[in-house]
Amino acid sequence: MKDMEVSRKKTGLVLSGGGVRGMAHIGAIQALEEHGIFPEVVSGSSAGAVVGALYCHGYSPAEMKRFFAETPLFHISRFAFGKPGFIDTDKFFKDFIKYFRLDDFRSLKKKLYVTAVDMLKGEKRVFSEGELIRPLLASSAFPGLFSPVCIDEVLYADGGILDNFPIDPIKSEVDCLVGIYVSPLDTIQAESLKYSVNVLERAIRINYSKRSRSKFEACDVLIRPPKLVQYGLLDVNKLEDIYQIGYEAACKELQKEIRTSAKSQ
Repeated sequence: MKDMEVSRKKTGLVLSGGGVRGMAHIGAIQALEEHGIFPEVVSGSSAGAVVGALYCHGYSPAEMKRFFAETPLFHISRFAFGKPGFIDTDKFFKDFIKYFRLDDFRSLKKKLYVTAVDMLKGEKRVFSEGELIRPLLASSAFPGLFSPVCIDEVLYADGGILDNFPIDPIKSEVDCLVGIYVSPLDTIQAESLKYSVNVLERAIRINYSKRSRSKFEACDVLIRPPKLVQYGLLDVNKLEDIYQIGYEAACKELQKEIRTSAKSQ
């Protein structure tokens, strides 16, 4: 942290994509608030967009954890029929409307930017007004697994395809930028690529890892839980473990920054 008076400045929060590893965002947010840091504006992609929306709405970490625990990814009722993908993303609307009853960005207590990809033009789009739920679903629609989401006759998919760490929407309007990146890239064994979804996930993660690393230096506080490398995109049975990893990594980083700041004074 370049300045430990972060809580007195306008603070922005950037949340990366990462599938169920997005639970680590919730743990990290818990740690931020325990250290007196309450971001006022949030930018997120994929799972980071969903966590960001829940946070901006005012839900507590416990309530955000409950959302992920209660939202089934794999159930026969969610399978896609006649759509490109195994899972029909639109069928999650009913899960989201329970938490966002006023389906509009205006219902949020903090400013939120959601990144998705226009699959027709191959361009990034940032949503920040109008309907809320469909942009969140689109931003989270991992290609090949979840079907794209149609908004105004345009098909949108996972924001992480082009920008998995979307700092651009908020970097010019905040004094301090906090980034949480939950898609670490490590060396793996061939045995880890048994299934097509593993190969697809690996290819995409390699692509956006390089793009994201170039943005890390723009963050005043950067939280990257290294232990997340052992978890996959769809490890739905490890939610509590992932949450705890995010919490512990954030506490460790914040304590380090506090010590660094104290020595410089």
